[in-house]
Amino acid sequence: MSVVGPTQGALAECEDAFAASAGMFAAACAELAAPDAAVMTHAELEDLLGARMREVTRQLFQDHLTLRASNEVRRQEVVDAAGVERSRIERGRRRMLATVFGKVTVVRIAYRGTRVADLHPADAVLNLPGGMHSHGLARLAAIESARGSFADACERINTHTDSGIGHRQVQELAVGAAADIDAFYDALVPAPCTDTTPLVLSVDGKGVVIRPEALREDTAKAAAAKGGNAMKTRLASGEKHGRKRMATLGAVYDAEPAPRTVDDIIADPDQQDDAVHGAAPERRQGPKARSKWLCGSVNDTAAQVVAAVFDQAEHRDPGHRRPWVVLVDGARHQIDLVKAEAQRRGVDVHIIVDLIHVLEYLWRAAWCLHDSGDASAESWVARHARVLLGGGVQQTATALEAAAHAAGLRGAQRKGIDEAVNYLSGKAEYLRYDTALERGWPIATGIIEGACRHLVKDRLDITGARWGLSGAEAVLKLRAVRANGDFDAYWTWHQQQEFTRNHQTRYRDQVIPTP
Repeated sequence: MSVVGPTQGALAECEDAFAASAGMFAAACAELAAPDAAVMTHAELEDLLGARMREVTRQLFQDHLTLRASNEVRRQEVVDAAGVERSRIERGRRRMLATVFGKVTVVRIAYRGTRVADLHPADAVLNLPGGMHSHGLARLAAIESARGSFADACERINTHTDSGIGHRQVQELAVGAAADIDAFYDALVPAPCTDTTPLVLSVDGKGVVIRPEALREDTAKAAAAKGGNAMKTRLASGEKHGRKRMATLGAVYDAEPAPRTVDDIIADPDQQDDAVHGAAPERRQGPKARSKWLCGSVNDTAAQVVAAVFDQAEHRDPGHRRPWVVLVDGARHQIDLVKAEAQRRGVDVHIIVDLIHVLEYLWRAAWCLHDSGDASAESWVARHARVLLGGGVQQTATALEAAAHAAGLRGAQRKGIDEAVNYLSGKAEYLRYDTALERGWPIATGIIEGACRHLVKDRLDITGARWGLSGAEAVLKLRAVRANGDFDAYWTWHQQQEFTRNHQTRYRDQVIPTP
């Protein structure tokens, strides 16, 4: 079978169209063949080729755009979304496009009318952005801004692209890149699950240092009421910044049931001899999170984030057929919001206070009865925790009271025990760990705790950072979508939304005119 290649005429036309980039490539080849290149180190060759080939690639891009412009054919009928036709054209209309290879010029036909905005159908074919910077640069800005500071992102992008992009432009691109994340998750089809698969929800909060103009009203008033700090360069003793705005994080995930017993969580301290001699049974692992979805917002209120978490849960289980398990750290405000949202939607939820937070109260109680560093405190905590895990909430509270009385503790001496007793009594209905273990549910908030560290502390809480509201919100959402493993899928979606916003909606019936 013979293969028909391009005709001589087509080759000649191609050579003419890409003569500039071909010339630059030939010049780079000549430079590498010159005697001076023969004594270069490999690092010097990398630097040379990096600079030369970036410019060759930029020129290839430009040559292609020039070829498109020369071949552009007038569309017969160009009508905008309002039904107004563009009856006149202007050839040679230019606009700048900053790409990952450098700046290029796009030349195309402008379709004009009287007292209406010009239309450029060729822009839709290229899916050009609304601003000057390409989607490639915007993608880099989104990735690098989510990874480190805007200043570091700016430096990394310019190092790899030599685009000359500025700090403010990187931030604006990151904000634009996050614009469709909520809509993306609304449209995402959830993974199928059986009716017995627990649906796990969790929420938490973390403060973010915000510029004064972006503080919530109550925080701003409290900061203003202080009348400023006593010192200019640092805080005096007891002073607080008054500069934080609460970021609320949410998580939803599926977890196949993994029934366990108390021994799987905390070993019996009175059976340590068996463990030493290898007789201890292997502990069963807890339920594994899958199809994890994280969200966060510094702009929305805690109630709005809780509603978004419930939206995601209902997206996965619209019929409320699965068991809904809500993990919280015990904050009353969170619990109240969860219960109110559940009641509003008519769904039964099983609220569980994170075991780790409860153990902290037991440790505070332990130090009321043990000297600092006393190793026996660990066994004391383990024994009470095992009773608690077995469903003995009131039994544990009573035992703590009895221990304080037996030790003759009074006033501040028994503060840790009183706090633990009050906590256990007040949260008893959310401490049914025996039921959770029997049904194979999780009992710790590791997922959302990790989210707070990863989404907020590791990025928004870096030293010296003071955030504007839009920048903090964008970075939080971008870090969430990357943590979910959805960034590539999201970016494809985002580019389609950009095409719809910037191009399709400008034409009649959202149809781009063809030649």
